[in-house]
Amino acid sequence: MEVSGFQSFAVWISFLTGFTMANYSEDQCSWRGSGLSQAAKNVEQVWLRCAEGSVEWLYPAGALRLTLAPRLPWSAMGPGESSNRPVSACIKPDQHWGGAQLYLERDGVLELLVGDGEEKPHSAHVRCFSAVPGERPALFLQATPHQDISKRIATFRYELRGDWTAQLSVNTDLISNEGACRPCNNTEILMAVCTSDFVVRGNIRSVETDSNLRATVIKVTTTRVYRQKIALFPDSGRLTRSGEIRTALQCGVRPGPGSFLFTGRVHFGEAWLGCAPRYKDLLKAYEDAKQSLTIPCTLVND
Repeated sequence: MEVSGFQSFAVWISFLTGFTMANYSEDQCSWRGSGLSQAAKNVEQVWLRCAEGSVEWLYPAGALRLTLAPRLPWSAMGPGESSNRPVSACIKPDQHWGGAQLYLERDGVLELLVGDGEEKPHSAHVRCFSAVPGERPALFLQATPHQDISKRIATFRYELRGDWTAQLSVNTDLISNEGACRPCNNTEILMAVCTSDFVVRGNIRSVETDSNLRATVIKVTTTRVYRQKIALFPDSGRLTRSGEIRTALQCGVRPGPGSFLFTGRVHFGEAWLGCAPRYKDLLKAYEDAKQSLTIPCTLVND
C-alpha cells in the first residue's frame, strides 16, 4: 500500500513540528510508552539498538517513527558469505493489536504492514521485509482515531536476521517461503548442523495442523540435544523429553518411523524446521565428508 504524496508530505511536516523523548528499556532493545503523554500532532522518534526486542504503545495517539539501528552489524553472515547479501527484518504484532497502523517507511513511501482492526488472528502473522546491508529501515506507527482509546494497545516484537528470512518481501508471512519444503542436499545438511539455532535428534511423535498460523506443528520426542539457542527442547536428564517444531503447511509433513536429526531457526521464540535428515543418512554424509576432508564442523556422536 502506498500513501499519497499529500499524506507523505503531511507525515514529514508533522515530523518537523516536534517530537518527544523516547522511553527505552535499559538496553534500548525495547520501547514502552503511552499516547496519553504525547501531543496528538507530534511524531516521537525511537531508535532501537538491538537485533531483537519489542514495542508496546499504550493508548496510541499521534505517531512514532522507529529506526532499527543495532550497535552491531545485523547481517550475521557465515564464512564466505557476501557482504552485499540482503538482511531482513520481521515483525510479529500481538493478537490483540488495536488503535494504530504500522507502516514500513522506505524512500519516502509508506507501505502498510499491519492495519487497525484487522480480522483476528490474522493480525498476529509475521511480516518480513528485506534491506541491503547498511540500510536503516524505519517503521512508522500512526494512531487511528477512536472515541475510546482506553482498551487500545499496539504491541509487536521485531527481529533482524541475515539468513533464511531475508528473501521474504513486505506483507509476506514467514511460513509462505517457497523454499521451505525443498529437501536439503548433503552439503546443506552438514552446514545446518554447524550453523542452526537448534540441532536435536529425535522421533516424530505426531503431526498437527495449526490452521490459525497456517503451519504444521511437528511434535517430537528428543533423544539427544546437541545445541539450542534457547531452551525449547528438554535435555536427556528429564523424564519428559518432547518439543515442537513448526514448518510450512504446504510441505505436507507426515509422521513416520525412525530417528531424525532436526535442525532449524528460532523465530519469535518458536522452533522452525530447516534440514531434517534421517539420522542414518546424516551419519553417512558426515563420514563421507570426513573421508574427503570437506567436513565443515565436528559433530559429537553418541
